[in-house]
Amino acid sequence: QVQVVESGGRLVQPGNSLTLSCTASGGSGSRYTIGWFRQAPGKEREFVGIRSWSASRTFYSSYADAVKGRFTVSGDNAQMTATLQMNNLKPEDTAVYYCIWSDTVINTPQPMDASAVKAWGQGTQVTVSS
Repeated sequence: QVQVVESGGRLVQPGNSLTLSCTASGGSGSRYTIGWFRQAPGKEREFVGIRSWSASRTFYSSYADAVKGRFTVSGDNAQMTATLQMNNLKPEDTAVYYCIWSDTVINTPQPMDASAVKAWGQGTQVTVSS
């Protein structure tokens, strides 16, 4: 069973940057998807961005429109890690951020559906406020 652990959330001022880290364990093979969802107070959980690895260790990235151009998902295929680099943070980015893992490989620009997620992290709080 795959387990996911994320870290790095904290209070930051608007316009600043923050990096979240994630490590998945218990999985095997080079073909999987790792990435991030978030949930703001009073709102439903939403897709943020993913890196989806093929068997040849090439990857496809996909992002929500709200973060495109500001957030970047990167990571190491063999180590099964991912980071979320968040730049130019806005108050509306305030949320609990969840790292996710799935054995489903995604290569379309459509947001990943939460039903395809096989493992969730416990979440890390990001607060953007002055």
